[in-house]
Amino acid sequence: MRSLATKISMASLLILLAAQPARAGGDWNDANIAWRTYDEGLAASKKENKPVCLLFYTEWCPHCARYSQVFHDPEVVKRSKSFVMIRIDGDKNREMSGKFNPDGEYIPRTYFLSPAGALDPSIQAHADRYKYFYSESDPASLLSGMAQAMEKLKAPKSK
Repeated sequence: MRSLATKISMASLLILLAAQPARAGGDWNDANIAWRTYDEGLAASKKENKPVCLLFYTEWCPHCARYSQVFHDPEVVKRSKSFVMIRIDGDKNREMSGKFNPDGEYIPRTYFLSPAGALDPSIQAHADRYKYFYSESDPASLLSGMAQAMEKLKAPKSK
């Protein structure tokens, strides 16, 4: 019996060691997405004349962890280069989270801002209740929002 219990214990330990470590708040693909802080991002947006993709998440949110995987999609990575990407932990930045909540402070939520920093509330996910909650499993949802933002938030060309 001891032998069987030892084998089960060893097998369980191997399974635990082989499992990928969980990342609090998700894996947002920091290696390929140029995430910035809010202030840094707004300054870059004005300077580079690019719209902002602003995302609120928290470390404990399972939806956020799943949504973070959308940012590994090659097309999302490619399109992110046309935006200034800002990611904010809503728990650590309560004041900022409260500033951006046209339909509540649920998470994750994603907004698109003009290069001047103005929120365009008409750019939304296709959801009845949580208008800025893009699909946590289908990159096409966020890509649709990005396409709307590029069309609506084009900065005027300088002469």
